[in-house]
Amino acid sequence: MSDVNPISRAEDPRRWLILAVIGIAQLMVVLDVTVMNIALPSAQRALHFTTVDRQWVVTAYTLAFGSLLLLGGRLADLLGRKVTFLTGLLGFAGVSAIGGASVNFAMLVTARACQGAFGALLVPSALSLLTTTFSEPKERGKAFGVYGAIAAAGGAVGLLLGGALTEYLSWRWTLYVNLIFAGVAFAGGAILLKRHPSRVKPRLDIPGVLLVSGALFCLVYGFSNAATHGWSTPSTWGFLVAGVVLLVVFALWQSRAANPLLPPRVVLDRNRGGAYASMLIASAGMFGTFLFLTYYLQQTLAYSPVVTGFAFLPIAGGIAVAANLSTIVLMPRIGPKPLVATGMVVAAGAMTWFAHLGVHTAYVDGVLGPLILTGIGLGMVIAPSINTGTFGVAPQDAGVASATVTVGQQLGASIGTSLLNTIFASAVTSYITLHIASGLGRAALTGLALAHGYDTAFWWTAGIFASGAVIGGALLRSGPLYRKDSQDRQDAGVVTAEAGPALPG
Repeated sequence: MSDVNPISRAEDPRRWLILAVIGIAQLMVVLDVTVMNIALPSAQRALHFTTVDRQWVVTAYTLAFGSLLLLGGRLADLLGRKVTFLTGLLGFAGVSAIGGASVNFAMLVTARACQGAFGALLVPSALSLLTTTFSEPKERGKAFGVYGAIAAAGGAVGLLLGGALTEYLSWRWTLYVNLIFAGVAFAGGAILLKRHPSRVKPRLDIPGVLLVSGALFCLVYGFSNAATHGWSTPSTWGFLVAGVVLLVVFALWQSRAANPLLPPRVVLDRNRGGAYASMLIASAGMFGTFLFLTYYLQQTLAYSPVVTGFAFLPIAGGIAVAANLSTIVLMPRIGPKPLVATGMVVAAGAMTWFAHLGVHTAYVDGVLGPLILTGIGLGMVIAPSINTGTFGVAPQDAGVASATVTVGQQLGASIGTSLLNTIFASAVTSYITLHIASGLGRAALTGLALAHGYDTAFWWTAGIFASGAVIGGALLRSGPLYRKDSQDRQDAGVVTAEAGPALPG
């Protein structure tokens, strides 16, 4: 089922308003990944929960969001994107209000989990609406440039917004603010989007839902647990092993299921597979960078939450410029392969620059330059990967293809945060052990140990981005998407109107 006609929608004068509505909804969900981070200490004091419990305010959201994404994507395909988009917005706003009014820890965590569930319904609907609304090559590039910039830079903006709301209003407003975003997007979606009823009876792959939801839950939980309890505990490796096993069983089942949740044709395409892998790797490096720079700016340079948020703005600017330049100007000419590979190399170079941070490094001297460079690299990777990962799919698969892109982002965030946090903690501990007899004061030794930990983590992050350059460069095909897709369709005797005209050689 398709909610939009790709050919007629390309000339719909409301399509840019639809992009604005989709962008607002996406920004709300992306903000919620980081906006609570700065507010957590205030929430902890207000609701009297322990530091150990604090991680669950973030983990509850990511667990529900990550494990239900593919289900949300398929529901968008089966029930209609307008229905699932508006339902996701309404539900997200409702549980955000409940979370903001929390009177205890259990109420807050439950609300955050429900936020993740509605986000898993909302995000694939938004991206699949974008995919089916913009099919003409130039307009698709512009639309995905905007969307990719929001998806990549929203986390940095969330840090700024979270700091400002916490400092000047209350931590509760990091949740209440979602009612404003959701209200505007809901009104726009209700007016602008059209609902096209399904011509066939919706069918859902229940075994596939259970297998992949269980697999993603185990993987996200295992990686999140590793960040706080280490890799050797049964609650970490046990869940990771279970997640891998369930994922293998899910893949085997999808090749036999009559109505697969994730049709193999979606992921076996070489370009889409390369885009999903690139999204995972880039997200692992990006969220690791956000984590350690937040620590460095607040703990080492003693920045306030608001100043920390402002300090991240250059990365948002770099992402916005590079994302739009990549998808509008470069991608129609050279395709995603050189963009993704080059972007990964640029990001790796920025990480090696970050790996020289010291206790007294000034922001302008050691942070600003690599921060802008990181934004440029990520903008060259994330926006083209989102575009490529949703390109060429049949309208009835647009939702699940969109969800798969976001699954890559979510798993990458979980893997990057847990892996790099473990490396950071080990480096700090080792440094203190080796230098404890040096005669340095406790504060001086701790500062040097933290700086060593940051540098070590950034060297590893550079390695992650470098591996992404190799993997993305190996998997993605050479040449523009549209020319290749049009040739494939012509060879198969299929009309190419959906993909748009082939570009001249």
